[in-house]
Amino acid sequence: MDAELTALAVSGATTLVQLMAGDAWAMARDRVRALFGRDRPGQTQTADAELEEARAAVVVAANSDDRAALAEIESRWRARLLLLLREDPAAEAELRALLATVGHSSEQGTTVHNTVSGGDIRGPVIQAGTIEGDLHFG
Repeated sequence: MDAELTALAVSGATTLVQLMAGDAWAMARDRVRALFGRDRPGQTQTADAELEEARAAVVVAANSDDRAALAEIESRWRARLLLLLREDPAAEAELRALLATVGHSSEQGTTVHNTVSGGDIRGPVIQAGTIEGDLHFG
């Protein structure tokens, strides 16, 4: 069970830092704050302040391509998430739901299966999560 919680904390921290670095943070911030403030009076405000401080540090580190600083921030949130998951079993479902909402699977070994049907199909097929830059065929 501890290995599963650790894997979830790792996934959660990675996603959290990625969210903080991008535009999706505005969408996820309230849910993350609620996750850390769950059933703990006064913790929501504390979590909000800590999250905003971390976000500012992430933005600075991301803009300067400081991978060591990003790794340190991620490590701190990994530890915080693991502690939260150990103290509050209900937080596991909430974190999994948050990760699913932002499009990151917290499960290891996810497999994608595609089926192409409906006739004779010719031409390139591209499967990608994100494509940056130009695509050229031929």
